[in-house]
Amino acid sequence: MAPPPKTDTTDTPAKLDRDSIVQTAISFIDRDGAQRLTMRALAHELGVGPMALYRYVTGREDLLEAVVAELLEGVRHDLDDELGRTWQGYLQTLSHAIRRVAVEHAPAFPLVATRHPAAPWLRPPLRSLDLVEDFLQTLVGHGFTDHQAVGAYRAFSSFLLGQLLLESATRGAQTSPVEMPFDEGEAQVPNEDGKIDLSGRPAIARLRPMLSEDRSADEFEVSLEILLDRLEMSLSQ
Repeated sequence: MAPPPKTDTTDTPAKLDRDSIVQTAISFIDRDGAQRLTMRALAHELGVGPMALYRYVTGREDLLEAVVAELLEGVRHDLDDELGRTWQGYLQTLSHAIRRVAVEHAPAFPLVATRHPAAPWLRPPLRSLDLVEDFLQTLVGHGFTDHQAVGAYRAFSSFLLGQLLLESATRGAQTSPVEMPFDEGEAQVPNEDGKIDLSGRPAIARLRPMLSEDRSADEFEVSLEILLDRLEMSLSQ
């Protein structure tokens, strides 16, 4: 009688897919931090062999990108359409939706701030093409000029990044970039502006040259002036 065939310990369980892997990775990061997330540790968490994960993610780099994409996709679903009828309400619902990520996933939020964006002109935490397209379209639809909409994108993203990265740090998050192990896969690193697909995103395609301008010095001076004016107003009250 022939012996039974050997069981392949790397066989993928029926319920294992990219979404379940990403969701488990987010839970792992929320509990233990992004620095401890490896393919081997995540495989142990899922109860599978490490090679099973490579059917759905190309490595740790790809996994971390998927985590960021999932966190930002949740932001889009959290937006309040009622508030979004005015530009002020839209910025309020958007800022609170992103803050929920920083509060509910504090250890994971620094990934949104420190991972390479898909293009150098995308600014964290508003680094999703769909979020940026929606942002620009909404503000232009409410009467902003192209220049004003791009300026608002820069100022708004800078405010969110500084405030929420600090808040996540006070909740115990590690804000240093996650180091990439040499043996964790070879996913493509983003930040390749020339290869980015902007089909279906007309506002970004039209405003990409303006988004690409380096206005850091001007933005710093404007933000500083606003802060000083606000402090002076508080003293005079």
